[in-house]
This record gives sequence, C-alpha cells and structure tokens, in this order.
Amino acid sequence: MDLTQGTQEEKNSRAKKMMLWFGIISLIMSFMGWTSAFIVSSSRPDWLKDFELPNAFLISTVVIIISSLSFILAKKALKDGNRSATTLWLVVTLILGIIFIFNQFLGFQQIIDLGYNFTGPTSNVTMSYIYLIAIVHILHVVVGLFCLLIVIYNHFKQKYDITKMLGLELAATFWHFIDILWVYLFLFLYFIR
Repeated sequence: MDLTQGTQEEKNSRAKKMMLWFGIISLIMSFMGWTSAFIVSSSRPDWLKDFELPNAFLISTVVIIISSLSFILAKKALKDGNRSATTLWLVVTLILGIIFIFNQFLGFQQIIDLGYNFTGPTSNVTMSYIYLIAIVHILHVVVGLFCLLIVIYNHFKQKYDITKMLGLELAATFWHFIDILWVYLFLFLYFIR
C-alpha cells in the first residue's frame, strides 16, 4: 500500500495511528526491560521468594478487563448511532479506570501493612520492583483517563459519528493496550517469583 495515496484526512489518520503504535511499542520495550530486570534481580540473596500479591491487585485486574469490554461497547454503540449508550459506556469506562487506580493504591497499602515500603530501611528490592512497575503503569492509566475525558468531551460536542471515529479509536487502542499490559504484568508478578 502506498502511504501517500488517499485524501489528506486519510493520510492524517494513518499517521496518527502509526504514531500511537510507535509509542505503544516503546512502552512495551520499557516494561519488558523492567520485567527482565525483575527476573535477573531474583537471583539476589535478599530477594523475597514467598511474597504474595495483594488481593487488591487481583480485583483491579478484573476491573480493568471489564473496562476494556465497556470501551468496546461504547465503540459499538457509536457505530450503531446510539449516542446515549455511547455516553453510558464511556462514563462506565472512566469510572472503572478510577476504580482500578483506587484498587492499586489499596494494594500498595496492603504491601505497606506487610512492612514493605518503596524505599528506606523497611524496603525490599522485590517490593521496590513491584512498586515501580505498578506506579509506572498507573501513570499510563492516568494518561488513558485523560484521553477518555477528551473523548467524552468530544462526544458531547458531537464530533464523533460512524464516519468520524479517529479520536475514539485512538483512545480505545491505547486503553486496550494498558489493559492488556496490566494483565501481563499481574500474571508476570503472580507467577515469576
């Protein structure tokens, strides 16, 4: 396919999608680096081998999976021309994203209750990695929430319809990426000790 073909709008759309994918690929590389460092560091003598992830992390995993489904329903409703259902599912996705972050902080509190802080004399390298990985992911969820707020605002301004969905599609792609990323991170932290 010749990327120079098509209308200016089609070219802009392809360019924006490609830029998003470049960003996603760089994020994948970053998280792969941190999870690789986690594996390499697990041979340290002070590594915790018997830690358990907080229950709040499991709850947040379920919540973020449901949020991906609600975003899919929002996109489907927009394609069907159902503006009220689109609004409902976008708001549900936003609320679930906030609940996800809330549960992440509950998980951090559970780790602190076990006696492990991010740094200082009560820190541990194992838990510091878990904090780092989860906090960086939370920052990306916050970015996803900002994107979602912009999508909701544009939806209220009626900038989206079946022929103009680029903003919603870009936000959905990023949202699904951070959802899949958390599921990977959760499973990685759960099974790799």
